[in-house]
Amino acid sequence: MGTVTMNASRAPLLPPTEKPRVVVEHPDFYVVQKPALWLTHPVRARVDVPDVLTYLRRTTGEPDLAPPHRLDRETSGAQVLSRDREAAQRFFTLFKTHLVGKTYLAIVHGVPDWERRTLDAPLGDLGLGGANRIAIRQAVVPDGRPAVTDFRVVERRAGHALIEAFPRSGRLHQIRAHLAHLGLPMVGDKIYGRDPSVFLEFMEVGQTPELTARLGLPRQALHAVRIAFPWGGTQFSAQVPLASDLQAYWDALPLE
Repeated sequence: MGTVTMNASRAPLLPPTEKPRVVVEHPDFYVVQKPALWLTHPVRARVDVPDVLTYLRRTTGEPDLAPPHRLDRETSGAQVLSRDREAAQRFFTLFKTHLVGKTYLAIVHGVPDWERRTLDAPLGDLGLGGANRIAIRQAVVPDGRPAVTDFRVVERRAGHALIEAFPRSGRLHQIRAHLAHLGLPMVGDKIYGRDPSVFLEFMEVGQTPELTARLGLPRQALHAVRIAFPWGGTQFSAQVPLASDLQAYWDALPLE
């Protein structure tokens, strides 16, 4: 297996089993429940993968819908779509000035000995060489870009923890890389999980049943549970309950 980048794969991907669903309809925007295995918007590299933007433009008949932020294909949860150009510009300003708060839930391997922790650790490319053959892998590096994440343990079960994460910055793979740095790799994570060879295998053969069995889940256990931002003179917030596949995984773990 050689070095790979994110767009190198033409291996088959699992089809999603759910469709995006509007959970809040505001005159200026929608908050959508994005299922795992959907892209936020179309990308040329994977025309075979469905995306939330195309689906919602088609089902609502609104061609000006636009995503002011993006969730990774494997991440589920709260996705905002602006409904017109004015709203899109307002969101651009909100994100640029760091006025949008996003809270995530993650299921990780390992049981932290803390209840709350803030990790202030710069992130950047790990660099190819040694054990790393994945060009996009991020890591805590001295010359990285500033990255701060607040963590809170929600519950512990059988060698796992359900952790709430609030990223104060928006670096690539920030939550996943920070959790891995803390020795708490995310369940199902192909890049930052316990087995560094998984992602290379996935890029070559796709999501096989054997790979899913090794990972515990066919996707990373990360869910955007809440989004909040000022709008129209008040503080707007919306929550999207933990995705059913992650809830089922968690519920199946024995209590400590």
